[in-house]
Amino acid sequence: MGKQTSKKGISIGKVFIYSFLSIASLLSLFPFYWMFIMATRPSSSYSAIPPVITPGKLLVDNFKKVLDAIDFWGAMWNSFVLCSIVTIVVLMISSLAGFAFAKFKFPGKNALFVAILLTMVIPPQLGLIPQYFLIAKSGFLDTLPGVMILFFLNPLGIFLMRQYVSESVPDELIEAAKLDGCSNFKIYRSIVLPIILPAFATLGIIVFTAVWGEFLWQFTILRDPENYTIQVALASLSNTYNVDFGMILSGVFWATVPLIIIFLFFNRLFISSITEGSVK
Repeated sequence: MGKQTSKKGISIGKVFIYSFLSIASLLSLFPFYWMFIMATRPSSSYSAIPPVITPGKLLVDNFKKVLDAIDFWGAMWNSFVLCSIVTIVVLMISSLAGFAFAKFKFPGKNALFVAILLTMVIPPQLGLIPQYFLIAKSGFLDTLPGVMILFFLNPLGIFLMRQYVSESVPDELIEAAKLDGCSNFKIYRSIVLPIILPAFATLGIIVFTAVWGEFLWQFTILRDPENYTIQVALASLSNTYNVDFGMILSGVFWATVPLIIIFLFFNRLFISSITEGSVK
């Protein structure tokens, strides 16, 4: 009887957990579903009572309005170039810094690491004006490099890489490589990089999506419509007197598709990183 009760109790617990996770997943996905619904309907449906929850037939028509109003594909390309370069640079800087902080000893290491982490608590809005003047003085105003440079140093990325390298790369392996005559960079390239690929995927997804969705800095720096990223271009669709929500949300919907593709492409490595972290 005790065993049956135990099994029954476990099954009830699992049902409760799965039910909770299912409801939480549906709630988190609902904004995306609602965005899709509004992208398929006229602007009047945005404020309809009761709310509309079924798709319409205007997805293509609304998207045509977006293409007529802005250079959508050009803005998408600018965002893709921006996010790709930033992601690659952040991965390289963060992994090298994480490797150094995890496996090397040098004066002021802990103080420097703490200083880098403290930059995470500073609101980005506080540095907006001085950063703007620095970019303007450097001649990078209204350029993609001017937008990129602010994202290259990523404290979260350095922290994640340091933790992953500390737990995943044995000190004995590095010492053996040094005895074989490997330089520090060769150890990083041949030993560390293959081991931290799951962390690369995780950090890459985080950085790519964060930069793709960032708006304030891009809106501050970019002025020429030819240099607009997709976020700035979509913001230009808004009109104070006449806002076509169907058109705007259609553009937002199609601008979200690349993020979904990126996540699905790196999904296996992303899950692998989470699983390895939980096992460790």
